[in-house]
Amino acid sequence: MPGLAIPHRMRWPLGYTAAAVLVFLAYYYVIPNLGADGQTFFRNWLPLTSINEALVWVICALGLNIVVGYAGLLDLGFVAFWALGGYTAGWLMSGFFHQVNVHIFGGALGTASGIHISFWLVLLIGAAFCAVWGVIIGAPTLRLKSDYLALVTLGFGEIIPQVFTNGDNIGGFNLTNGSKGITPVDPIGIGSTRLGPFDLVWKYLIFVLIAAVVVFITLRLRDGRLGRAWLAIREDELAASMMGVPLMRTKLSAYAVGAVAGGLAGVAFATHVGGVLPDRFNFSISITLLAMVVLGGMGNVWGVMLGALVLAWVNSTGLPQFGTSFNEEFGTNINFPSYNYLLFGGILVLMMLFRREGILPESRTRLVLHEPSRTDMESLGADMEAPAPELDEDESLKTAVAEGPVIADETGTGTGMGEKV
Repeated sequence: MPGLAIPHRMRWPLGYTAAAVLVFLAYYYVIPNLGADGQTFFRNWLPLTSINEALVWVICALGLNIVVGYAGLLDLGFVAFWALGGYTAGWLMSGFFHQVNVHIFGGALGTASGIHISFWLVLLIGAAFCAVWGVIIGAPTLRLKSDYLALVTLGFGEIIPQVFTNGDNIGGFNLTNGSKGITPVDPIGIGSTRLGPFDLVWKYLIFVLIAAVVVFITLRLRDGRLGRAWLAIREDELAASMMGVPLMRTKLSAYAVGAVAGGLAGVAFATHVGGVLPDRFNFSISITLLAMVVLGGMGNVWGVMLGALVLAWVNSTGLPQFGTSFNEEFGTNINFPSYNYLLFGGILVLMMLFRREGILPESRTRLVLHEPSRTDMESLGADMEAPAPELDEDESLKTAVAEGPVIADETGTGTGMGEKV
């Protein structure tokens, strides 16, 4: 009905809200009342733990989309911001620094030693801390371009997790507890209620809310002046600088805003798993995040969300459960989860061959990728300039008419030159 027409720009946000509400109602009301077979199916194929973890991947992938999809800066070390956010939660929501006793609306008991700050405040602190580190990391690296930028960001992505792994003795001070990590972290507090490890439905709502805030920020920035500057740099950096776009400041802002999302994801992840461990922040996470952005559609927020949800579910639940079902059915013993990167690599190869713009591409990216290349245009111009055969026939007919017919001599053969009639 015309009166119920939904504006185009509101369809995806309303769809996201409807999907989030339906999942909440399903896991809070419907699934607990199903029979044993139904509960087993959802517990095996769609556990709420995997959905919550997939939402954390969504938050982090949205931050990488700002850097790669909006500004066109290839970043292979984005896991560093995820790690920084996680350790911020470990420092400020646990008894790790037992030398002090700080409580600011924290989820621990008032007599517990350490720093115990509310989860909601730690979200803001972690986002600001990662934004500062985004500027620190980006300042010396963003003067580079393309492959050189990717290599330098890869280096930073490897350095920071190694610092956390070996940070148990920095001048005699234990900063990160080394390979043991920091566990446990305080539970999320909502008023006087503390969410335990089995309050997955309420954690789901919190992660959905954080993802919605990140989506709102990225969409608003994309439509604003800063977002247009990012897109201009992505399309043509030289033209953007000639039009007055401050390249260094604009690139640093992309790194800082993307790092904010990475910090939020790190804090959420720490509360999801109940602690932070350095081996959970390796280089493969950066590659997986980049695969999510490319698969979903670089520059498209909703496409990146879809790509992150699909790959996160396949990696955590889909592939292991498929392997279990396959082995039980055919009596084999194949370790399907060990082939996850083979699967991701094959998907990326197929995407680059047949749909380079992603599952839900951005309109600009789709137009650019489907635009004829320069060599194609040059060959098209050459074809247009080449004389057509039918025109050659027309020219020969015109010449023959202009010269006139040849008069035969008495022997019946032409004179060779002939006379015009």
